[in-house]
Amino acid sequence: MHNLSWATPMAAVIALAVGGFVLVIVAFVTDVDPAGRFLVSAAALGLWIIAGLAAFQRPRLWIDGGSLAMKRLSGVHTYRADEVSRIKLVRYPRLGRRIPMLELDLRRAGEDDDRLVILGRWDLGADPRDVYDALEQNGFVPPHR
Repeated sequence: MHNLSWATPMAAVIALAVGGFVLVIVAFVTDVDPAGRFLVSAAALGLWIIAGLAAFQRPRLWIDGGSLAMKRLSGVHTYRADEVSRIKLVRYPRLGRRIPMLELDLRRAGEDDDRLVILGRWDLGADPRDVYDALEQNGFVPPHR
């Protein structure tokens, strides 16, 4: 049986938070100039922000009964299968390689415009191709038009 929820791996979230603490310790233990201390501290803050956002948005995408749910900064959004306009795999260029990303076009009843959501391996904690297969098996991938 396929996993029915996907999120950034908790180990990655913890590693980001620990990395932030290490940077703060390095900034204040080593004898560097104030500008260097500020830059290293700013990098630590950046790691903590990314870790906090990743932890807050767990799980990122899941199948809840007959609906598809995703957690965003604005809260949890759920979509019925008929509100999914399109789900497809797209390969985007990243650092000289083409990386698979999951594109979801979602349209709530009564709205005129689709909402485009793009999720990658970091967001899903799994290969987007595997997530696509699970969504297809559960009836969320509409037939091609």
